[in-house]
Amino acid sequence: MKVVLPALAELAAPRLGLAAFHNRLVLRATFVLLMLATLALAIVLLHEEKQRSYQNYQSSFSKTQAEIMAKLRHPSGQLALLNPSVSNFSTPLHPLMLPYGSLDFDDQYKAQQAVEMSGCSVVYPNGSLICVAIGNNPYAGGFIYLVGSFPSTELVSRKPGLLQLDAVHRARVNLQMRGKQWLWIAPFEAQNAPEAASQQGRLTGFVETGELLRSDAKPVRDFRGWLWQSPHCAGAVSDTPNCPRLAYFSIRLPVEPLRDALFQGHRPVWPPADLENIRLSMQMLAPQNSQPLFDSNAQNALPPFSLNDLQTILQPGETLSVRKLGQTTQALLTIKGKQAIETSSPWLTRLIHRLPIQDVPEKLELYDIITTAAGRYEMRLTGQLRSLDRGLSIAATRTSWFVAAMLAAIVLAWLVIEFSFVRRVAVLTKRAATVSHTMQDGQFEQQFKQLDFADLRGRDELGILAGSLADLLQRVKNDIQREHIRTQQEREMWHAVGHEIMSPLQSLMVLHGSSDDASHRYVQRMQQAVRVLYGSASPSEALEAVTLHIDTLDINQFLQNVADNAHFAGVLNVQFQADSLPNTQVRADEFSLEDVITHILRNADRHRIPGTVIHINLSVIDNTAHIGIHNQGQSISPALLDKLFEYGISDTEAFNSSERRGQGLFVARTYMAKMGGTIRVENQNDGVSFVLTLQCVV
Repeated sequence: MKVVLPALAELAAPRLGLAAFHNRLVLRATFVLLMLATLALAIVLLHEEKQRSYQNYQSSFSKTQAEIMAKLRHPSGQLALLNPSVSNFSTPLHPLMLPYGSLDFDDQYKAQQAVEMSGCSVVYPNGSLICVAIGNNPYAGGFIYLVGSFPSTELVSRKPGLLQLDAVHRARVNLQMRGKQWLWIAPFEAQNAPEAASQQGRLTGFVETGELLRSDAKPVRDFRGWLWQSPHCAGAVSDTPNCPRLAYFSIRLPVEPLRDALFQGHRPVWPPADLENIRLSMQMLAPQNSQPLFDSNAQNALPPFSLNDLQTILQPGETLSVRKLGQTTQALLTIKGKQAIETSSPWLTRLIHRLPIQDVPEKLELYDIITTAAGRYEMRLTGQLRSLDRGLSIAATRTSWFVAAMLAAIVLAWLVIEFSFVRRVAVLTKRAATVSHTMQDGQFEQQFKQLDFADLRGRDELGILAGSLADLLQRVKNDIQREHIRTQQEREMWHAVGHEIMSPLQSLMVLHGSSDDASHRYVQRMQQAVRVLYGSASPSEALEAVTLHIDTLDINQFLQNVADNAHFAGVLNVQFQADSLPNTQVRADEFSLEDVITHILRNADRHRIPGTVIHINLSVIDNTAHIGIHNQGQSISPALLDKLFEYGISDTEAFNSSERRGQGLFVARTYMAKMGGTIRVENQNDGVSFVLTLQCVV
């Protein structure tokens, strides 16, 4: 918005006192206080939230410790304590040490219950699962147990004496330990009646020699395995023929190095130090199928519960240390709570750190001991309250946009009021003071013209006030201008009269051109008197005030008379071409129309090629008479074409400027407009044509 006019800036304005700025200062101070109050409210809320979060964390810290201890006292938690490296899950699998001395692998339900309680199973996407484990008692035989299940169609049993194993269901087991490898293949041998609803039988282990057993092959003595198949379809509401059904297996593998360690004369180290390096894989194969029904090395398997899974319970800044008592002071495992991924504002974090908190310690710490079959474990849970500051900073960073939006809204409202109201009030006050100051100046009239309030107009209260002042100021300016115009009106009128008299005087000079004619001298005196009046002012207002006497006119006869008498006006070789329709009547003022055509003829005479004819033609189109006046000569400049009928436009190069004032065509346009007609000029190929139009009388 334009608030200061360039001309106004040059005017001398009075020096305003402090009272003139009082309301503006109060308004600006109000917005500043609003912004400060918004920031203070945000900081107070942030401080209260920090105090509340610290207090809530103190009460939830003990609950976190109780939840962790409850998980670790469960058999699955004890399994995680006994096998701290289970988090490094990979295939082939390595055995886990169970919180039990051994497994009753001959009983399906006892084996399944022990595995489910311990949580040692590895779960696969197709619903299969397997637990590879050893007991926590070395004197239970030094075996590795494989317990699990897989979906399968009806099991195909091996008949006694059958050597081709690819025609039956079979298990293939691969064990790698201390640089050696053991391979077993165990075909399924049913032990129940064929008509029984469910199937069960042994998995008889042989040393792996391929799909064809040797005729003298004997079962491995200590290899024991069982296979049970449920009578119900897996995952189905009702049973259908040939649907997949869960098959449960339980296998005990004899491991010679583990058994040999029991008879070395000293207490064996249990679990074995290289338990993590033992690698075992198992496959269940169907008849005539190259793809196994179950493969322990399959991808996307879900590992059993591990100590690292406790990280989801820990909050940011909390640390859980696990140490086995009686062995070393070094922590067996240290788990830290995950830090929030979201970013926080550094300056908000520093601000939160500086907010004071009462009656809250800097660090929390809890201890507890868990007793397992393999020993006692110390659990130490520590929490840093300062770590809450970052989480609070993340939340504050998200909500800081709302505070920023509130501040932006206040600033925007301030700017809107500042530029749409306050600045206008300041400008209006300054200009009003300038008006008052200018009224006392001696150069009042000269400086008063530069004052203006129009740019402050508007539909609001301030705009209406500025508009009223602008209207009042404009009326004063108009009164001053009219006073100047009034003093020039008489000269304008005399000049208009003198201009109109000049045309007939030119004709009289031709009629009385002889020097011995008595009228010649008086005509010259009249011309001289008119020239005096003519040079005094512009005829624009006088011509605007002229009233014409419009009547019906025979345009054919009129134009013929004008052409015949054109030589009396000093224009020779004028020819008129009549319209094909005689007695064409138009409404016009005869004398004014003759003046119009005479002005055009004189203009054409000045610019035509010497000796050429000026043509006047008449045509009637759509009840409109078109009068064309054409001369051969130089065309009119395009820049001058649109200005030719304006007052003061003339060919000053060809004629003396004191004699040609550019009024003839201006008079012609004015008279044509008063008669309801038009006039225009066009450049032709060989010259220029003026076209006048008048309405015909029907």
